[in-house]
Amino acid sequence: MILSILPTFWFSSWFWLAICVICIVIEVSTLSLTTIWFAIGAFAMVFISMIAMPFQIQLLIFTIISVLLLIFTRPIALKKLAVKRAATNSDSIIGKKAAVTEKITPLSKGAIKVNGLIWTATVKDESELEAGELCEIVSIEGATAVVKKAESVKADSPSQE
Repeated sequence: MILSILPTFWFSSWFWLAICVICIVIEVSTLSLTTIWFAIGAFAMVFISMIAMPFQIQLLIFTIISVLLLIFTRPIALKKLAVKRAATNSDSIIGKKAAVTEKITPLSKGAIKVNGLIWTATVKDESELEAGELCEIVSIEGATAVVKKAESVKADSPSQE
């Protein structure tokens, strides 16, 4: 009875508001910057649906708005919101040469000195590195540097201290 008195746009406005809220909840849980554009499209449809038009046309308008937002604004938003990873101390030494301070074998860890700091080290391959030799840092595993034998540079070069 009372429902027949209410205009039809009232129902579609609530429908689009519900879609907007659902899309926002999905976006908050995934953080993928995908459903937020559909939430914006649904929010626009809350007002657009107040114009008397068939639901199929509303659905078409919603789809067009949302897809256009997704295609043209998502890449911009991703660039603006991109988190740049800062290099840590351990990241910054990968690829550098280091002086071996304690013998390193495949079965036992040794030590290296790079940038004035002593690091625990292990070898990448089956080689052995004697104290005083030069090595190159390949990666970091936890607090241990993984090294390999360096080619043709003396360990006593001033850049290593």
